[in-house]
Amino acid sequence: MTVPSVLFVCLGNICRSPLAEAALRAEAQSAGLDMTVDSAGTGDWHVGHPPDQRAQAVALRHGIDISGYRGRQVGAADFHRFSHIFALDADNLKNLRRIRPSDGTADLRLLMDLVPGRAGTGVVDPYYGDDAGFDLTWDDVTRAARAIVAGL
Repeated sequence: MTVPSVLFVCLGNICRSPLAEAALRAEAQSAGLDMTVDSAGTGDWHVGHPPDQRAQAVALRHGIDISGYRGRQVGAADFHRFSHIFALDADNLKNLRRIRPSDGTADLRLLMDLVPGRAGTGVVDPYYGDDAGFDLTWDDVTRAARAIVAGL
């Protein structure tokens, strides 16, 4: 059996996608699943940077240290390396469809399509808001991570 591999993609890879990566890693570990999990951004502004301090704080409140994560930009090779790529909103899904190579094999979807009642919606970007927005983001990505694990 092939080990599932999942990539989460948002805009800058410092808020939503690293939180989704952390949530899925935790859910997979709890379920005893072997998977490859990563995150990336469609933009390059935060390549090499750690996640936003507020993202790190919300993850730590849930017992997960993401301070060692580093931002990276999604590339064409990711469409071959990962079995599933989840966009965290419609704009990033559109950008991923644009850069996807014609022979890309990854299943490309909107993350919240996996959560009952949330199809077609995105994970709200908390970057320009207050700390409460990061809690909402954590709730969204955790619900989606549970759906991914349940689907496997």
